[in-house]
Amino acid sequence: MSNPMSSERLDTLPGHFHGFALMHIAMRRDAARLTAAAPRLTARGLDPAAQWWRRLRDVIDWHHRSEDDFLWPELLRQNPQFKPQADEIAGDHTELDRAMDQVTTALTTPAGPTALLGAAEHFRQVLIDHLADEEKIVFPVFAQLPARDYLALEQRLVRTAPPGVLTYLPPWMFDGADHRSVQLVAATMPPPVRLLGRTVLRRRYERQLAAVLTPR
Repeated sequence: MSNPMSSERLDTLPGHFHGFALMHIAMRRDAARLTAAAPRLTARGLDPAAQWWRRLRDVIDWHHRSEDDFLWPELLRQNPQFKPQADEIAGDHTELDRAMDQVTTALTTPAGPTALLGAAEHFRQVLIDHLADEEKIVFPVFAQLPARDYLALEQRLVRTAPPGVLTYLPPWMFDGADHRSVQLVAATMPPPVRLLGRTVLRRRYERQLAAVLTPR
């Protein structure tokens, strides 16, 4: 019996899925970082952490909104047999939105450090469960598309990202990522984007990341 496809096991995925997978990996990675930082954050560190969190939430919000508004309808248009799966995941982001709201509140109120640990851990668990459930449903559907068609669809999806998200994606996705996956995904990017992702955008990304790697 073959292994179920999962972003937690990149060897179970064809190479052209790795861009989508790296986004899910980056979400889980940063949820773990937030949970690790939460007990060490003081009131002084809340604002920098909140700025980092806003960038992360913008990416997650876009990723899930683009799925609901573009990716699932497009898959359904190309493959009407996707309808049962599309119905199953319709509105599936509501619980995750609520969990992210709790983190935002904890990071932007005076009682934040006290409330953040529980909110961060709840967000992490909801996210892990959501991504696992989503991948079980959609990866087999992705696999029915020829690689070229899938990549064309993914590139159209990325073009729906607002500028702030688009400039955050390359360093965020590639942070600590599997080298082969980085090579596969970078090859689908325009050369100027690859260069900026390794230089200017990466330096900006790392400055913001310090808020949770070395919380105050």
